[in-house]
Amino acid sequence: MSLSKKMLRDINVNKTQFISIFLMALLGVFAFCGVCSEYYGLEQTTQDFYGETNLADGWVYNATITDEAVDEINNFSTDSEKQLVVKSVADFSNDPEITLHFLDDNKISKFYRTEGEDFNLSDDSGVWLDKRFADAQNLTVGDNISFEFNGIEIEKEIRGIGYSPEYVYEASPTSIIPDFKDMGFAYLSYDAFPSDIQYNALLVKFNQEPDDFKESLDDSVEYLSFTKQKDHVSVAQFNEEMAQHKMIGNVFPIVFILVTFLTLLTTMTRIIAHQRTQIGVLKAVGYKDRTIILHFMSYGFWLVLAGSVLGLILGPMIIPDLFYPTMTSRYSLPQWNPGFDISFVIVAAAMVLSSLLVSYLSAKNISKENPANTMRPKAPNISTSGILENSRFWNKLNFNLRWNYRDAKRNKFRALMAIVGVMGCVALLVSAFGMNDSMEHLESWEYDDIDHFESKLIINSGALASDVDDVAEDVNGSTIMEQAIEIKANGKEDTVMLLSLNETDLISQTDSDGNSIKLSSSDISLSKKIAESLGVGVGDTIKWHIVGSDDWVECKISAIHGEPLSQGIILSPEKLEDLGLNFTPTSIITSEEVNDDYDSIKSVSTLDEMRNAWDEMSESVMMMVSILIFFAVLLAIVVLYNLGILSFTEIEREIATLKVLGFKTRDLRKLLLTQNLVFTSIGFILGIPLGFYLMTLMMNAAGESIYYVPSLTLGNILLSGLITFIVSIVVNLLFSSKIKNLNMVEALKDVE
Repeated sequence: MSLSKKMLRDINVNKTQFISIFLMALLGVFAFCGVCSEYYGLEQTTQDFYGETNLADGWVYNATITDEAVDEINNFSTDSEKQLVVKSVADFSNDPEITLHFLDDNKISKFYRTEGEDFNLSDDSGVWLDKRFADAQNLTVGDNISFEFNGIEIEKEIRGIGYSPEYVYEASPTSIIPDFKDMGFAYLSYDAFPSDIQYNALLVKFNQEPDDFKESLDDSVEYLSFTKQKDHVSVAQFNEEMAQHKMIGNVFPIVFILVTFLTLLTTMTRIIAHQRTQIGVLKAVGYKDRTIILHFMSYGFWLVLAGSVLGLILGPMIIPDLFYPTMTSRYSLPQWNPGFDISFVIVAAAMVLSSLLVSYLSAKNISKENPANTMRPKAPNISTSGILENSRFWNKLNFNLRWNYRDAKRNKFRALMAIVGVMGCVALLVSAFGMNDSMEHLESWEYDDIDHFESKLIINSGALASDVDDVAEDVNGSTIMEQAIEIKANGKEDTVMLLSLNETDLISQTDSDGNSIKLSSSDISLSKKIAESLGVGVGDTIKWHIVGSDDWVECKISAIHGEPLSQGIILSPEKLEDLGLNFTPTSIITSEEVNDDYDSIKSVSTLDEMRNAWDEMSESVMMMVSILIFFAVLLAIVVLYNLGILSFTEIEREIATLKVLGFKTRDLRKLLLTQNLVFTSIGFILGIPLGFYLMTLMMNAAGESIYYVPSLTLGNILLSGLITFIVSIVVNLLFSSKIKNLNMVEALKDVE
């Protein structure tokens, strides 16, 4: 019981250091479990959603899916389901585009109902509607809705509202952020189709590798395209989002965990060194070495245990709720729940067990000494003269620098911990500001350097070419063609975008550094990120086809361009037609602000609206930037304050001696400030490349759709330094009163 009281008394005397140990353990586990809970929540929720709705393993598309083709495919698949998928326009003032799915069953990629009736294959007068679209248009179960497609108009009653596993993410034709008022999907029975139905999609399930299935598919039937589950737009986009969050969750808590161990080790080493006499007395009165070691091991154990358990509880409760609201604007899931993984408990347990190990390493050496030696003060660390001290340069240094140099040599571990702690702080600040700089650079690159139009008019799919030409002439605009294409090279495949446009000043081409380049009408340019992904360059041959067409073309790459938001191919209409393909405009771009309505135009987007959509999309990244900055500053305060206390208590005797020799308080304060600033400077310099590396890791985890160029401005490097040095100086000033009120008799009595 007496040792327990002693532990509580020692913790109270050294409460600053032990509070910092508690906070470091809390923050490390809190950050790891919180961010990973957000990621695992997304992963577990989508996996449950995909499992419950039986998401397809692949999609086979053709102009017509025949029964004979289905029979062939069923020979090497476990299940299949035919669908007719068509684009329609719903009868609303804004002409929203609704993708209709006419089903011959509802067993693969099933409709997930949240309101109304379950999907009924025999109901030919009902429709099951996208919940996000229904909410945006204030539609409820029982309302009627009309769709027009291919010159056919149908009207159905809404029987159910819900979600689809194929539309967790849905790309908007006009914006990065989906506008659910302008787009959606609907599920209907094949009996609801007004004439003889011809299916154009086959959803398949199989028990083999997707590439093996595709090889069997190639050998068996003719088809237009095949999409693997991992390459499906919705699945791929959401997986990219989760991968980036996972990378962030795995990287930056390591800094806190490392600093926790260093803080604990230095604190326990100092406490044990200062309690040599007490340990000697305990040995003399009969306490065994094992009991004494366990006593000191308990110091860190209880605090790290409390911090780890609290972090394990609070992290998943707080951090996911910070991210989910920003993600719901882009993704559609029936539930958003934090997740749990056994790794949370493992990390917390590892923190606690490691604290025991660190405390044991601090206490084991003194247990080997006999009581008589233990009662004597520990001999001070001896600093031998080195090359610097024997050089002429040494005599030119002032007392301040020489004293701090020798103190650092005597206390190398404390110096190392100070540098590592500052490195961690700077690395988090640099990675946070770097992510912010990279996002701003990306936005400026896309909307300042590449896009120069004021308005973008999306053309209706059934518009006549003459009407499109009239609109383009009326708005003084230029037509462009944007289509999804499937591309192949070196045995690799990807689905990217094709951009075909005439020579215009409204859209510029740039290289990977953002510098303007000029493409001729005969050039075929591939974006740098896709070129790197496929392992190709200028002069190499690629094959591609427009999704929905079986006309494959083969061509050589004549240029590589940089594009942040749209990866794929750029070529002129003339070159497109030389390859045997038709130039079919999908949009009109113009430098004018367009307010008129045109029958052939589906919608109009302005560049400002696109920029605002980008800002909204990047909110989750900006949230992470804010969290990183907050934790980095908190880390700096805790580490530097703890080190200041540690440093001050270790050199109390030296400070008292200098005061006796006539040094003023301001001189002694300058002495400590110099040491702080030197360690901070070294940590700052070493932390910059580490922060840039962490930022690059997190940016590279963003997936294939966005081309991030890690960017870090000098201003933000200086801002990171300013924050770190301000914290260092403020922490140092907190010790002024300790120097002024130092009890010199007590500080010097150990010398007796």
